[in-house]
Amino acid sequence: MRLPRPRTRPRSLAGQLFAMQVVLVAAVVAGCAFFAYASGRAQAKETATRQVRAAALAIADSPSVREAIGTPDPSAVLQPYAERVRRDTGITFVTIMSPERVRWTHPDADRIGETFLGHTARALRGETFTETYTGTLGPSIRVVTPVRDGSRIIGLVSAGITVERVSSQVRAQLGALGLAAGGALALGGLGTYVINARLRRHTHGMNAAELSRMHDYHQATLHAVREGLLMLDGRRRIALINDAGRELLGLGPGAVGRRVSELELPAPLTGALLASEERVDELHLTADRVIVVNTRPVVGGEQRGTVVTLRDHTELQALSGELDSERGFTQALRSQAHEAANRLHTVVSLIELGRAEEAVGFATAELELAQALTDRVVGAVAEPVLAALLLGKAAQANERGVELVLADDSLIDDGDLPATLSHRDLVTILGNLIDNAVDAASEAVTGVPGPGSVPAQRGPGSGRATRARVTVTALAGEGELLLRVADTGAGIDPADAAEVFERGWSTHGAGRGIGLALVQQAVHRNGGTVTLDGGADGGARFTVRLPLAFAGPTAHTTKEARA
Repeated sequence: MRLPRPRTRPRSLAGQLFAMQVVLVAAVVAGCAFFAYASGRAQAKETATRQVRAAALAIADSPSVREAIGTPDPSAVLQPYAERVRRDTGITFVTIMSPERVRWTHPDADRIGETFLGHTARALRGETFTETYTGTLGPSIRVVTPVRDGSRIIGLVSAGITVERVSSQVRAQLGALGLAAGGALALGGLGTYVINARLRRHTHGMNAAELSRMHDYHQATLHAVREGLLMLDGRRRIALINDAGRELLGLGPGAVGRRVSELELPAPLTGALLASEERVDELHLTADRVIVVNTRPVVGGEQRGTVVTLRDHTELQALSGELDSERGFTQALRSQAHEAANRLHTVVSLIELGRAEEAVGFATAELELAQALTDRVVGAVAEPVLAALLLGKAAQANERGVELVLADDSLIDDGDLPATLSHRDLVTILGNLIDNAVDAASEAVTGVPGPGSVPAQRGPGSGRATRARVTVTALAGEGELLLRVADTGAGIDPADAAEVFERGWSTHGAGRGIGLALVQQAVHRNGGTVTLDGGADGGARFTVRLPLAFAGPTAHTTKEARA
């Protein structure tokens, strides 16, 4: 089987431009040369005309010429004079004649006495005129002017230069012009070759079709890739950004050409983008997203720019938080199962000891306590996700010796929350706030730091409750959802109140301090606010207000609500 012969590859773009530029340079040089030749020929003709006109007028105005015309033999005086003038001025001929056109002078002495060949009527009327006429010496440019004695015309003077002499002068200039044109053509060709050699290096020898196809692939790749791609030039301006990058950073279509420092991004993210060193899998928070940032400088002798890739980590972070909550629920259920087994053994032992009434009382008290909390939560919060979250967090808090209390004014009826309010965001907000509050309340009593992301720090004037407690308020009404979590911990120093929502604010080790940052992000995503102040029990109190009719849910929220 014979393979098809490859088609001839089109000339590269640099080669095509080189050929076009050579033709263009040659055309320009040829055009300039032709213009210079035509201009030089016209100038030579004009110069010759001025030269013979000046000579003719000077001879006609000479007193010696008028005196010689009045002698019996004018030629005897005028012929040597005319020849001397002709040699001195470099013109071809000087002819002095009578009004009847009889020559008194001529470069060829044998022509003296013959009739002048040319027009003289205008000169006999007193005019000085120029014409090109073919005489005894061939075609010539001549000037004819009268010789006056007062008002009477006593003779005529004709001075001229042959067309052949003018052409020979132009041809002499044409040689120099040809050398100049050749030098210009060679210099232009050399410059074109150097420019196109550089262009060939930059285009890697590709032709126009290949470059166009590469551009199409480039555009298709930018729009198809789901990761954000950002390219910065050496001055830290956006040189290129794809659709995913604009979405992740919240930028508009006019982002290209702007400096990173002008984008109003969070300070840590701006610092990562402006850094000269490489960054690998750094986690950063924007107003609505958690993104993973990787940067790599483009270096070639000097730093030319930076390539940045962005990955959306929002959903993964939310799922990670949900997994942590589920793990906590599992541990709480395991502990409750162990505790229930202990209580069951206690009841059985009391029955075996014949103390049935005490066994019934012990079991009933435990059931009433658990049922009371369940009834309180289910009766006040008709939203199943929030109710389940509160019950699970209550079990977790109980295992750590912290009482989770639902405030008396809490009330969320079925249907109060709109479908656009993401369940995942509710879990993120309330779950993280309760976890931090349980940590602070437990630490205030035991002195042992909990596993949460916000450390307990005693603020000025804060008190310490005798029993660790977390109070949760969940209220839907007047167009907003109010979520408030207060603890009996040591509180937060007012000096740190502005920093608690920043990622990494924690004293519990590396990798912590993201919980409240995620809370603020989820609140912002749903158009709400979150504030921090001191609670009635001396601890910290976080208040979240979310509008129930938010008109601008994000794509992530809308997608989850539809699901």
